[in-house]
Amino acid sequence: MMALHRRNFLVSASGAVLFAGLGRHARLWAAPRFGAFPFSLGVASGDPWPDGFVIWTRLAPHPLQPDAGMPPLAVQVRWEVAEDEAFAHVVRSGEEIAHPDLAHSIHVEVSGLRPSRLYWYRFLVTGVEASPVGRARTAPAADALPERLRLGLAGCQAYPQGWYEAWRHLASEPDLDAVFHYGDYIYEYGRKSSFTIRDREGRDAHRRHLTDEVYTLPEYRQRYAQYKMDPDLQAAHHAVPFIMSFDDHEVDNNWVSSFDQHGSSREAVLARRIVAMQAWYEHMPVRLAQAPRLGELTMYRRLDFGRLVRMHVLDTRSHRSQQLCETPAGRGCRKRDDATSTVLGNAQEAWLGAGLRNQACWNLIAQQVRMMPIVRRNADGIRLPGPPDSWSGYPAARARLIEAVRDNGLTNVVVASGDSHVHNVGHLPVRDDELDGPAAAVEFLGTSISSGGDGQADSEKRRFLLRDNPHFSLYNQQRGYQLFDIGPHEWRTDVKVLDRVQTPGSMLSTLASYRVHPDKAQLC
Repeated sequence: MMALHRRNFLVSASGAVLFAGLGRHARLWAAPRFGAFPFSLGVASGDPWPDGFVIWTRLAPHPLQPDAGMPPLAVQVRWEVAEDEAFAHVVRSGEEIAHPDLAHSIHVEVSGLRPSRLYWYRFLVTGVEASPVGRARTAPAADALPERLRLGLAGCQAYPQGWYEAWRHLASEPDLDAVFHYGDYIYEYGRKSSFTIRDREGRDAHRRHLTDEVYTLPEYRQRYAQYKMDPDLQAAHHAVPFIMSFDDHEVDNNWVSSFDQHGSSREAVLARRIVAMQAWYEHMPVRLAQAPRLGELTMYRRLDFGRLVRMHVLDTRSHRSQQLCETPAGRGCRKRDDATSTVLGNAQEAWLGAGLRNQACWNLIAQQVRMMPIVRRNADGIRLPGPPDSWSGYPAARARLIEAVRDNGLTNVVVASGDSHVHNVGHLPVRDDELDGPAAAVEFLGTSISSGGDGQADSEKRRFLLRDNPHFSLYNQQRGYQLFDIGPHEWRTDVKVLDRVQTPGSMLSTLASYRVHPDKAQLC
């Protein structure tokens, strides 16, 4: 039955619109009349530049219905950017067409704004109430050296596994410039969940996926709509620009390049990627440069925040070599690592190496999976191989990245990661066999928003990992996020945790704080 589902999926994927000949001449809905509020999925901004940012929305009066309750007609949408929340002083405005080919989503690359300035934005369609108002700050001017940049680090938000109250807390954080979302915005899994989510009265909240595992473009679109209806997630998007990435669950667990965990054919994997990445673009506040074309997507990009921080946003999925086998009997996997293995692919690796040659105070490598090596043991104390779905499965690729950092004489590299559903803070050793030796970078790995449920503050696993990994300063399995307060002479990270996510009313606290100075890859 699964094979039949996949064959049908391939047929449907072949008709996906991939921006080639996008319906520029789609028939316009002259006098739209919506059955409900069309901005049900909120608004969002992203990728701040000194002169602007991206603003996003999607028309979806009935977001969980086929085509979100929209007819196959284009709609004219107005947008405004103002210097005040009341929109008394609108400084930029225009019109865009919401195409049915792109699920009636809108991406506007606003330009002509002033650097380091807070703005408000909204969307309007004739005959209905205006969209919610979003807020975004432009990046500093290229030659500026700001005293402070404040970034959030968050991701991994399995809808059926917990409430999104971490997003509500993050939306209330003062003076945030942007949030780096390291991926797993949605999960592709089906309806079943082993987590019980309660409401305020202690009843089952029925916070579950609406369908079985998603494969087709309409299914991915509905899954994004279900997630984006969450009010806490919307509040975070309304409050601050997001710098979006993706990890595995936007497509399929543990996929890399043209390989998946099922051993599917290359054609099947790529077909699923095509529709999944189109749906990702349709729902993310990213630029046209990040739109998929003929199944290819250039997600990696660079953002500069004046002379203070250069942010290298990586893609550790699309160009990666097949994963290593976890056991000698493994099939459909690499048996051993060699010098040709890659996490980034040749083009992205060269791009990163060139981008590291700069005069910024800090280089932030923003990516998806743990870069630090990790020593694991089984119940008998026997050492296990490193996790294959991390940089530990690609030691040759990690060694090349470390070499690029050292060749440029950099001591100011900070790595931001996710994926593992834990707070994990430490340093990246220059050599895998000398974990407590010289370091090439500091790594802050963020936990999940909800994935994994409540989690726990302490465990036997945590104590064993800290004992065997002297380069780790923190390993914590609670939910939450991290905050980076970055100045020219000091980087401070606050690790924020929630006491629970499976029931509402969580309490937020600061678990730990760390400082880094740009002249040495070391935690203080």
